[in-house]
Amino acid sequence: MRIATWNVNSIRSRIDRVVGVLERHDLDVLMIQETKCRDDQFPALPLESAGYEYAHFGLNQWNGVAIISRVGLAAVHQGFADMPTYGDPPIAEARALGATCGGVRFWSLYVPNGRELEHEHYHYKLDWLGRLRDEAAGWLADDSAAEVVLAGDWNIAPTDEDVWSVDYYADKTHTSDPERAAFRAFLDSGYADLARPHTPGPGTYTYWDYTQLSFQKRRGMRIDFLLGSPALAARVTGAEIDREERKGKGASDHAPVIVDLG
Repeated sequence: MRIATWNVNSIRSRIDRVVGVLERHDLDVLMIQETKCRDDQFPALPLESAGYEYAHFGLNQWNGVAIISRVGLAAVHQGFADMPTYGDPPIAEARALGATCGGVRFWSLYVPNGRELEHEHYHYKLDWLGRLRDEAAGWLADDSAAEVVLAGDWNIAPTDEDVWSVDYYADKTHTSDPERAAFRAFLDSGYADLARPHTPGPGTYTYWDYTQLSFQKRRGMRIDFLLGSPALAARVTGAEIDREERKGKGASDHAPVIVDLG
C-alpha cells in the first residue's frame, strides 16, 4: 500500500495537481488538508473518474480535510472525541477526519496554526493537540495491534533541524517548547514518525512560504508528518517527500509526503 499526506491549500484551485499526484505516485490513500471549501463545493468528479472515492469535512472557506482512497473507505468520522471548539460562536472546526481504508484507520489532521505565542489561538492549538493525543493513546491501549495513521499538517517543527534557521523562528510559533512537547507526547505514547528514517535531515522540508523566494533559497520547514501505530510502523518499507510538486505555477506551499507499506 502506498499512502501520502498533503496540504493542498485549496482543493478547487489544485484538483488537477491532486489527480496528478495520485496517478504519478500510484497512491492508494491520500490524506489532504486545507481544502478551503464546504462539502457541497468539493470537486468529486475528477477523483471519481480516476477511480477513487473520498470523504470530506469542510464547513467554509477555511480549514477542511479529506481522505481519498481506492482501497475502500468506511467508518467515516468528522472530528475526534472531546475535540475543542474555537471562534465566536465556538464551533468544532473542520480539522480532523477519520476513515478506514484497506484495513487501516487513517486520520487526516490540520492542526491549528497558533498564530502568535500570546494569542488565544496558540492555547487552542495546545489544547487541541493534547486532547487528540489522549484520544489517540487510548486507541493503542485498547488494541496494541491496531493499525492507525495520524497524518497531516501539524504546524510544528519538532526539532531544530526541521527549520532553515533556528534564530529566525525564535520566539515564534511552530518551534516553541510547549508545541514540541505536544508533538513528542504522541511519540512517547507509542506512535512513530513513519517518514523520517527514510528522509533524514537537516535541510529536509515539507513547507516553504510563498514570499521572499523561500523555496528557491531553501528556507523551509518540516511540519507535515505521518505518525503510525507500532503495528503500522512495522510495515513501512520506504518514504519520500515530493519536492518537485512544490515547483511551478499554481503549486501549493506544501509538498506531499509519501510512505510505502509492505
